[in-house]
Amino acid sequence: MKYYQLQENVLPDRYLKKLWNKVNSNAYFTVNNLSRDFVQTKGFSVVFNRDGLPMVEQKFPFFKPYLDRVLQSECNAFYLNPLLLEAGSRVDPHIDRSLRSYCKTIEPPFVVSVLYVRIPENMSGGELILKSAKRQVGKIIPQTNVLVYFQGDLTHAVNPVKTVGSRLSLVCEQYILTPSELEDIPMFTVESRAY
Repeated sequence: MKYYQLQENVLPDRYLKKLWNKVNSNAYFTVNNLSRDFVQTKGFSVVFNRDGLPMVEQKFPFFKPYLDRVLQSECNAFYLNPLLLEAGSRVDPHIDRSLRSYCKTIEPPFVVSVLYVRIPENMSGGELILKSAKRQVGKIIPQTNVLVYFQGDLTHAVNPVKTVGSRLSLVCEQYILTPSELEDIPMFTVESRAY
């Protein structure tokens, strides 16, 4: 993969509708617990390793078809979050290292996967901007049921959303950690400002 790749029509429409409903009605789903780069966004986060995957699927069965599709076999630690943006929301430029709160020396993820679950019709703004060493290498216009994989070491941002309506994506940072790093990562935990 050079920077990123796209796949279209990856999951059934009925699953995306179910995913939308399950995420929005979930008790953990509230103002985002992510860094201040995530402006006016909602979500929650699930941290897990390979051994914790059955617990994720038991607690959040609606994530299973997505995880079955996107998890890379060589990766052993994951940071999953549904991410909701509305008019005025944006994500400022950053490189993912969300597991750093558990392991300070962690490298960026091997890959990040983003599934666009729902995008407002005729959406203005909300594009995913990818940069490598300050040079733009991708500008992705979100479309429902498109899956994006991008290199975990890319700086990325989401342009401000200008359209009324909700833009929901499922994001999974996928890491390849050493055995000692992996010891610091919970088998399974949920991060949310709801609790």
